[in-house]
Amino acid sequence: MEIAEHKTPARLRTLPSWLINQAAIRANRVTDQALADLGSRRHHFAMLAALEEFGPSSQADLGRCTAIDRSDVVAAIDALAEQGYVQRGPDPSDGRRNVITITAEGTGHLRRLGAVVAAAQDELLRSWSAAERDTLLDLLTRIVSKVP
Repeated sequence: MEIAEHKTPARLRTLPSWLINQAAIRANRVTDQALADLGSRRHHFAMLAALEEFGPSSQADLGRCTAIDRSDVVAAIDALAEQGYVQRGPDPSDGRRNVITITAEGTGHLRRLGAVVAAAQDELLRSWSAAERDTLLDLLTRIVSKVP
């Protein structure tokens, strides 16, 4: 999405918060399109990545560590379980909650999704040098790490 300077007020074009939001919209669109080719969504990628890295998790903890709303967590887990990418089972220490575990099929799917997401990132920043990409990542990480 190109910013049409003649259509966008200058007050907006100079606000970091507005620019970050516009960049996020574009980044999400590119990533969503890439993941859709594999029948997946950003939530699926985030949850599978968290399960692979941190191990089995409750639905609530999975939502917290991926910053996904609790209502979206349930729908995403349902979709992932239906495709055989995760298993849902009772928590042995607390029968009131479920524990979600990534399956071998889920690990393979995560690898495929990771390759697609990496390609989407390359598409998003195709005209940027490696140093510029590193700088952007550093600056964005600094902004995100300041969020309470």
